[in-house]
Amino acid sequence: MSQFALFGQRRFAPFFWTQALAAFNDNAFRQALLVLVAFQLGLDDRAAAIYTSFAPALFILPFFLFSASAGQLAEKFEKTRIIRFVKLFEIAAMAIAAAGFIGHHVTLLLVVLFMMGLHSTVFGPIKYAILPQMLKPAELVGGNGLVEMGTQLAILLGMVAGTSLMGVAGVGSWLAAGVTIGVAVVGYLASRAIPPAPATAPELKFNPNPFGETARVVGITHADRAVWNAVLGISWFWFFGTVLIAQLPIYTRETLGGDNTVYTLVLTLFSIGSGLGALACEKLSGKRVEIGLVPLGAFGLTAFGVDLYFARHGLAPMRELGWLAFLRGAGSWRIVLDLTLIGAFAGLYVVPLFAFVQARAPRDKLSRIIAGNNIMNAVLIVAAAGFSLLLGNLVGLEAIQIFLVAALLNVLVAVYIFTLVPEFILRFVTWVLTRTLYRVRADGTAHIPEEGPALLVCNHVSYVDPLLLMASLRRPVRFVMYYRIFNIPFLRFLFRTAKAIPIAGHKEDPAVLQQAYDAIDAALAGGELVCIFPEGALTRDGAIAPFRPGVEKILARRPVPVVPMALRGLWGSMWSRRDSALHRARLPRRFRARVELVVDAPLSPERADAASLEARVRELRGGMA
Repeated sequence: MSQFALFGQRRFAPFFWTQALAAFNDNAFRQALLVLVAFQLGLDDRAAAIYTSFAPALFILPFFLFSASAGQLAEKFEKTRIIRFVKLFEIAAMAIAAAGFIGHHVTLLLVVLFMMGLHSTVFGPIKYAILPQMLKPAELVGGNGLVEMGTQLAILLGMVAGTSLMGVAGVGSWLAAGVTIGVAVVGYLASRAIPPAPATAPELKFNPNPFGETARVVGITHADRAVWNAVLGISWFWFFGTVLIAQLPIYTRETLGGDNTVYTLVLTLFSIGSGLGALACEKLSGKRVEIGLVPLGAFGLTAFGVDLYFARHGLAPMRELGWLAFLRGAGSWRIVLDLTLIGAFAGLYVVPLFAFVQARAPRDKLSRIIAGNNIMNAVLIVAAAGFSLLLGNLVGLEAIQIFLVAALLNVLVAVYIFTLVPEFILRFVTWVLTRTLYRVRADGTAHIPEEGPALLVCNHVSYVDPLLLMASLRRPVRFVMYYRIFNIPFLRFLFRTAKAIPIAGHKEDPAVLQQAYDAIDAALAGGELVCIFPEGALTRDGAIAPFRPGVEKILARRPVPVVPMALRGLWGSMWSRRDSALHRARLPRRFRARVELVVDAPLSPERADAASLEARVRELRGGMA
């Protein structure tokens, strides 16, 4: 089912429109306020600059003060009810904003700006924590992609609407007031159709101290290393995006020589690119949480950020160009491509990170972890403002030079995050190899338990079998592998990163064998998936060799469900031993061989022995070696 089919589902569509309308209204209000202060109140440049600089800080302040409390609310109470209260709060805020717009009361509008920051603070933990409750695991990436696409387009349309409405002579304030109130009301009506989302931690004791709870929430977020580094990656995305968006007006005017229509075009390109990148995640990931896309997204941000600098830098020879005149200029389409692809790779970067946090974080702590993520986002957004101010005002760099610095800094941040959690790079390598050398089709993966321990058993055809399985299964898997291969120089790092379990034969090294059984048992006791290849070695003739009794020893010690699986079509492909007198891997007869993975329903441990599992895997593989 395509991700767009979710628009026909009540469990997704009302929430999508509720959050998209909220993003639209938030940006329409802020942009209308900016136009009012900058162009319609008759303030001098210094006074206008103070207001426009103070406004973002006022909006972001609630994220520091109340994110932890919002996370608690989202865990303790039913989420849909909170959403409806938040939407009623938005209607009240927009009613107050109407008085501010019509009466030109800037102080009142700044109060509303703080209220909208509070609105976003409370809604934020619910926005991402509710998706795993509404969507199936296979829909999580696609749902996140749709939400990200909707948010980006809603932000763009809101900014354009706020600017356009407030700019209408004579009635701009009335139009801005009417539209923002109307959108808030429609958003509330949409929220009425969201199905219930039960509390995930109803027994949670609410801590009213925002400062103590903030420290606690950050600690919860930091508890899982992989989740914490995903949060850092998301926060870096906000840093990078804040620097980019903050410099776009100056870049448009000084480097491109464009007017406000060119600025709108630049924003549109970035937003459309982000939406397309977000939507592409489901297709590229195979409907699974694929963090291997994150390094790809990071690479694209740097590559096209650097190319944007070389496409055009320095002061533009002409000013006040319209968007058509800009597009007719030499080299303009390269800039169009760079801006669009920066947005696209930003979508590829951030959507898998959000889905990873949702999939990996404990369900009863997810809202608080999202709140911790929002706190870190706020810290990085403030840091981005200081970064832009430092490089622009104190160092004297042009906007395009600040872009270049941010793009190069992105390399250092990515290397830091991926070094701390090599799983990102391992998944990237797996994703590239499996999609370059093979065309993989997986059937029956829904049989893999979504949580809890299970033992996976599969036939063993090639050296890349674990990579193919890793690329096809949604949950992380611990693979048991021959210890001599595990200890190969340079590859040992990858195997350790994948948390593979080395094993040896009893006659080779009894100590390694015992350590393997202990590690397998500990992994299953911890609720993990463990995959073994009971043949004990690669097939030498394409046939399935007899299964060894090690699987029975594992189950005798830790009875868990057993999932039979079979790989088809690998015999004769690269890394198998077909047609090789020396039993070595050979090049494939054809590029990108078709490979199938078939997964059967789990067996109870009482029914699973080596002979029955061997028979079942043979049946699953059929005649296709």
